[in-house]
Amino acid sequence: MPSEAYIYDAVRTPRGRGKSSGALYTTRPIDLLTQALVGLRGRTGIDRADDVVIGCVTQTGEQGGCLARFAALQSGLDVDSPGVMVNRFCASGLDAVNHAAVMVASGHFDTVIAGGVESMSRVEMGSDGGAIWDARTQWAVGSVPQGVSADLLATLHGVSRAEVDAFAIESHRRACDAQANGYFGKGLIPVRDESGLVVLDRDETPRADTTMEALAKLKPSFEVMGRQFGLDTLVRRAYPNVERIDHIHHAGNSSGIVDGAAAVLIASRAAGDALGLRPRARIRSMAVVGDEPFVMLTGPLPATRKALKKAGMGPHDIDHYEVNEAFAVVPIVFQRTFDIDPARINPIGGAIALGHPLGATGAMLVSVALDNLERTGGATALLTLCVGGGMGIATILERV
Repeated sequence: MPSEAYIYDAVRTPRGRGKSSGALYTTRPIDLLTQALVGLRGRTGIDRADDVVIGCVTQTGEQGGCLARFAALQSGLDVDSPGVMVNRFCASGLDAVNHAAVMVASGHFDTVIAGGVESMSRVEMGSDGGAIWDARTQWAVGSVPQGVSADLLATLHGVSRAEVDAFAIESHRRACDAQANGYFGKGLIPVRDESGLVVLDRDETPRADTTMEALAKLKPSFEVMGRQFGLDTLVRRAYPNVERIDHIHHAGNSSGIVDGAAAVLIASRAAGDALGLRPRARIRSMAVVGDEPFVMLTGPLPATRKALKKAGMGPHDIDHYEVNEAFAVVPIVFQRTFDIDPARINPIGGAIALGHPLGATGAMLVSVALDNLERTGGATALLTLCVGGGMGIATILERV
């Protein structure tokens, strides 16, 4: 008989600015992941796992090969702990968590460590190539870069530049408030250098001084791509009702490029008892969907509906939502669609302020959501991300 999958702990590194000037630039991806695994081991006492499932998007160069296996070995996990990498673009970290949960719930695995890693300062986004970066393939299947999709989504839903900029400011305000009050402290593992000195112990990108005036000076990032490279014309073939795409997204209201890693221990109740651990939550339901590839970023909507239906819940049964802020329009449309109190969505900031380390973000959200549920006394959280190529993912956690 299948069993339930429980989350026993979840940790993450701080997110460092994804540039050569960022604090984590000198830290290799394998070392970021290793330190997350070491942190998880230190908090749980686990010394082996039936598998280590790690999300990573740009699996080339220093992130190539099976990073999960070598980080497991480097972290001191027993030699019989294997590892595997998964890539579902921006959902990779949460997909790793869901993979681990399914493995445990099947009864064939007792303890699985899930997580994610992305060093965007050292391994440039897109350097792995592939169909998603191939214009010919994009035209053939009907897909465009996500920034153009974000502006299309805003145009379709009548979301203005002022609205997305205001949302970005609120993301920074919430993140800065959370930092000041120590809300991230429980799940945060500081990154250290080889001598043991702390390199970074807090998220590097939230800015308390973000203003509407400052954001108004930023030019739309995807206007040239859309209008001069013909992508707006391509989109209008699928959406003939759209006379003109209003390009409103820029670096200030889109997710930040950052480095980071996360690790989550998922196990059966019996395995957790054997380790002397109490579960923090159980995974109540999960869903992954395909969606229309032009607008692309609406994937969280059907994924959320599917996850809620599987759990026998409605939108208002969820205490805490983490809707990845790939672009400000994504959580704005999500909030409008489900008529959710905005205070329940990303209540301690999101990727606009904190950054989006592609393969790690989904796993990081597990730590963020659990810590906040325990702090506020909430019972349930829903995590969801839009995904390149027109996909969506959602996972519902319930505190134990």
